[in-house]
Amino acid sequence: MTILIGTSGWQYRHWRDRFYRGVPQRTWLEHYAERFVTVESNAAFYRLPDGDTFAAWAERTPDDFVMAVKASRYLTHVRRLKEPEEPVERLLDRARRLGPKLGPILLQLPPNLQAEPELLDRTLRAFPDDVRVAVEPRHDSWWTDEVRDLLTKHGAALCLADSPKRTTPFWRTADWGYLRLHEGRATPRPCYGRTALDTWAKRLAELWPASADVFVYFNNDPEGCAVRDARWFAAAVTRTGRTPTRIPKAAEVPVG
Repeated sequence: MTILIGTSGWQYRHWRDRFYRGVPQRTWLEHYAERFVTVESNAAFYRLPDGDTFAAWAERTPDDFVMAVKASRYLTHVRRLKEPEEPVERLLDRARRLGPKLGPILLQLPPNLQAEPELLDRTLRAFPDDVRVAVEPRHDSWWTDEVRDLLTKHGAALCLADSPKRTTPFWRTADWGYLRLHEGRATPRPCYGRTALDTWAKRLAELWPASADVFVYFNNDPEGCAVRDARWFAAAVTRTGRTPTRIPKAAEVPVG
């Protein structure tokens, strides 16, 4: 199993004097991609970039780089999964300009969207078979056997998500996995402690075989926690006998 480790975004101004010390902002992506093999881009959620932007990101990153893309809120929060075909087509028409660097598409559902399996089924059917899709429900009504079976039928991964306010079930619904670590309980907040990271590394090793790819993104960017925690998590993954992707050197991850 390869654990692809990254962060949820790279354009954080408060990383300027931490992770990007002395690095011009115009080359932050190159700096990031030399130290991580993957990133989760949230840009498309707020405003879908044009195809040329995706193509430029592909040109600026190494051959082995992979970018997960968070689907537009127009699909998930405005349309609330209704009539998904056109927004899915528009998203993929642009995101496919990443070429082989296009990773999973993340569907993060609104916290007030209660389970509507038929809408999710139609949305997942709108994606072609060669596109990986992860789904992050945020309402407890989604935790049913029907929803689990639906995800499994489509080969869509349940996005495992962790924060003090919300934890998802530990479902394996695809032959690959997706984990978002939103907020830890260690000091400084919102960093994760080593025990919590060890627990998640062991959990992934139990859920997926060694042949599976699992994408892990740290969304706790304040205080530089995401970068530091990614490094600690890579060490935890190695202790389980699995292989993590590249991470920054210790000197590059100041926290606090």
